[in-house]
Amino acid sequence: MNLGTHIRNAKIELSKVIFPTKGQVKQAYISVVIVVAVIAAFLALIDLIMSSVMSAILG
Repeated sequence: MNLGTHIRNAKIELSKVIFPTKGQVKQAYISVVIVVAVIAAFLALIDLIMSSVMSAILG
């Protein structure tokens, strides 16, 4: 297969792609930020608890 065939096939496949709308991108972005914030808060809480336990045990 030559380069022209590859380019043609790539254009055909690219025309089948459904790109997200601005609203969908914004919704996904907000969802990711919320999930990351919740996980970060959870890990910070676990760290605080473990630190308190270790402090109580050691001293």
